[in-house]
Amino acid sequence: MAANVASDVHHGTVAPASSDARWMARCLTLARRGTGFVSPNPRVGAVIVGADGTVLGEGYHARYGEAHAEARALADARATHDAAALRQATLYVNLEPCNHHGKTPPCTDRILAHDIPRVVVGMVDPFPAVAGRGIERLRAAGVDVTVGVLPERCYRLNEAFVHHVRTGRPLVTLKIAQTLDGRIATRTGDSRWISGTEARTMVHAWRAAADGVLVGAGTAAADNPRLTVRHVEGPQPQRLVLDRRGTLDPSLHLFSDDQAATTTAVLGATRAAPPYAEALRAAGGRVLRIPERDGHLDLSVLLQHLGDGAGEARPVQSLLVEAGPGLATALVRQALVDRFFLFIAPKLVGAGRPTLRDLGIEAMAEARTFAAGAWEPVGDDMLFRGYMHPAEAGETRASS
Repeated sequence: MAANVASDVHHGTVAPASSDARWMARCLTLARRGTGFVSPNPRVGAVIVGADGTVLGEGYHARYGEAHAEARALADARATHDAAALRQATLYVNLEPCNHHGKTPPCTDRILAHDIPRVVVGMVDPFPAVAGRGIERLRAAGVDVTVGVLPERCYRLNEAFVHHVRTGRPLVTLKIAQTLDGRIATRTGDSRWISGTEARTMVHAWRAAADGVLVGAGTAAADNPRLTVRHVEGPQPQRLVLDRRGTLDPSLHLFSDDQAATTTAVLGATRAAPPYAEALRAAGGRVLRIPERDGHLDLSVLLQHLGDGAGEARPVQSLLVEAGPGLATALVRQALVDRFFLFIAPKLVGAGRPTLRDLGIEAMAEARTFAAGAWEPVGDDMLFRGYMHPAEAGETRASS
């Protein structure tokens, strides 16, 4: 991805009455271009708008370790505008500018060096090295800083980043496709296809955005999934399969296809090496051992391990779970699901495999509910996006 993204998007003069919300929405659009490439960093976009409503420069964080959005936007602006224009401009960014040295210099230094008089921030960065310090630095230098523009949208865009910073675990998204009568397969186990083409394409986009995709042994054995990104362009996620006893067939795609290097088989800590172990390691994959509890893999330990990044180049911040009823129920019962994405197809099959097993709920007052949720049509299906956590984007006052 090129550092200068302004050549193909929204350069030129726009209506001077454009609101802060409009430009923040543009930052979010730019930030999404880094999806799948910047983790464990957040997705960030920046727009610099002149006093007359002219877009002076734009940028986004394109890849982990490369220049931040603010630096790219400033470089873009300086390529076509003089310093005087920047001294009257407003810089919009969906996440607080950093004020520390990491893989790149502090963005606050760059902003101050260009004498930008006003900065509009979508939300505070919860990362401890930032956490309000960037805003404080700018305000101390006399910059007019507005915080809290489209804060919920900014939070949801980087929910995995925020969740990982706060908990040390990956954000777990449970994806399920079911019929109208709550079945994920017929009584014979057939599940292809419950949802339509549009929904399946959306799932591939979710895979490309996730650090990892997880399935249980039952799903792996019954469906022989690839868990790869095929219907959209994007990076391949890490593939994880729970195989507590180490009995899955070595010929499964997860162990034998050309993406085997991305596969991690998760076994019980004391189990014998499975028959696919040697070939999987030779292909670049790995076998991970996790303690068992009550005859099941300890999913809480697994999530902590993935969040820590033990044995991996980077921590897993976002985990998409494509589960059958056993794994889905275990995650829900243990309150390990952070987002619940459910496709409902306009189909009836009667007797079949239910979406979930017993959750131990006896009264409707005990039913699991969501902090936020929304429905949307996807082809012939309906998608419910349920969020277990409220959007907590930090400071939300309109100005200082």
